[in-house]
Amino acid sequence: MEEQNTQNTEQTIDQKPEPQEQSMHIEYDDFKKVQIQVGEIMHAEPVEGSEKLLKLNVKFGTEERQILSGIAKFLSPEDLIGKKVPFVTNLKPRMMMGLESNGMILAASDSDGHFSLLNVNPDIASGTHVS
Repeated sequence: MEEQNTQNTEQTIDQKPEPQEQSMHIEYDDFKKVQIQVGEIMHAEPVEGSEKLLKLNVKFGTEERQILSGIAKFLSPEDLIGKKVPFVTNLKPRMMMGLESNGMILAASDSDGHFSLLNVNPDIASGTHVS
């Protein structure tokens, strides 16, 4: 009788339980580092070669910045002109699709695909700091 080498071909992998979703707490001093300002969207257009990105020209008081945002699936450029919404304004510049983005728009979305910009009273001046 020929003896067969019977090795277990299944590999046992030590599986760690998936971590439960935990909220990550930050210190108040860390939050204070984030600069949020009201910006007025002066111009918006699609970014060539991207289905998601819009290029926004945003006014913050007397300063105007270019900000790229992945909101094209939710809003048309025409819907954004003149809107005042909060932006994070002290992020390091980031290159996307060959264009520099100098901030981040604040918006809300959920797992059901609902999307909303955060509304600011139109009487609030662009450039106003949000606290």
